[in-house]
Amino acid sequence: MAGEGFMNEELSLLVIGDEDNSIYTAIKDILSEYPKFTLVSTSRVIQQLEDGEHIDIALVLNRQEAPVIEVIQKIKRTSPETLVMFLNSIQDFQLVREVLRAGALDYLVIPDEINLLSERLQTLKEMTKTNKASGAVNSSIFSRGRGEVLAFYSGKGGSGTTFISSAFAQTLKLDSTAEVILLDLNLQYGGIETYLGIETNRSLADLKPVIQEINDSHIRNVTEKEKFSRLEVLLSPRDTEVAESIDEDYVQRLIRACKRSFDFVIIDIPSYIDIASFAAIEEADKIFYVITPDTPSIRVFKSVEELFKRLGIHLDERMEIIINKTGKDSELNGKDLSRFIQYPIAAEIKKDIKGVLHSINKGEPIRKEAKEKRLSAVAKDVQKWVAGLLK
Repeated sequence: MAGEGFMNEELSLLVIGDEDNSIYTAIKDILSEYPKFTLVSTSRVIQQLEDGEHIDIALVLNRQEAPVIEVIQKIKRTSPETLVMFLNSIQDFQLVREVLRAGALDYLVIPDEINLLSERLQTLKEMTKTNKASGAVNSSIFSRGRGEVLAFYSGKGGSGTTFISSAFAQTLKLDSTAEVILLDLNLQYGGIETYLGIETNRSLADLKPVIQEINDSHIRNVTEKEKFSRLEVLLSPRDTEVAESIDEDYVQRLIRACKRSFDFVIIDIPSYIDIASFAAIEEADKIFYVITPDTPSIRVFKSVEELFKRLGIHLDERMEIIINKTGKDSELNGKDLSRFIQYPIAAEIKKDIKGVLHSINKGEPIRKEAKEKRLSAVAKDVQKWVAGLLK
């Protein structure tokens, strides 16, 4: 809250744009809550930065022909601790990529996402407060994953992909300040809802009427929140007929819209490859392939690898291996698998039937608190993996 040691009055907010910009007109009421905000034109912002004036947050307003990418890059080079948001009046997925790559933490469409702007400014304010208290620039947990798509896949059913992806997403949400969304692309049968204890009739298919203009508000109207971590979840329609209506374009638009509003987009992909699965794998920044330590799993992996090559899916620097259900009685260990598989091993998850079976049978996640003292072996392994990813 504003009274808790860091008031809006203490926040230096720089708005880069012009008074006649329609975006500026739309956000003026929100800006009035920040007495120390300054409006500066694109042509003058560089000089202001070079003068050494401290800026906590910079809002870059898009304007045709303005060098907005260069402005963002200059801000981050001159003042790395400044948190940057980019505001536009339309959706432009190519520009989203360029803006986030340049160093912005967020891309919002105004006025469609005007309410989200208020929320994100509060989040950035808390980050600034934390950084000032610690005397360090530490926005990595928030910014590292901005728009990062992590796909979980295995060509072999029963490998535990759905369980691992749901545990990973929930742990990521519990143990960081990141905005995380989990998508269940098992369109025919679902599965995520079983592990997270979610009951609803809403699914990602409900976004079909708005898929052409999909934005953050549309997505959050359909997601369910996992009650312990508040993880946002987009569930499967669990309907074969509905699944057939979800094509490659639908999945691409959905994922790209999620990238704009969330730090991490976690996708659970079914073992069969259809156009929806293909689109998700193509959109992924990283593919976590879940494998069990046995010979049949290696054979399936080799077949999948060959299929991906035929489909033109590039795996170098994108594919990492998750070894699930490891233990003393395993046929193979990590070193054995490394002889057959060239991709790096991201994590090894122990086989712990006793530790997780109770949660699975009750339809509950394996974690319930951020600082839970008694964790199962599986939960500890996932927590360690997530912690390494966030460093």
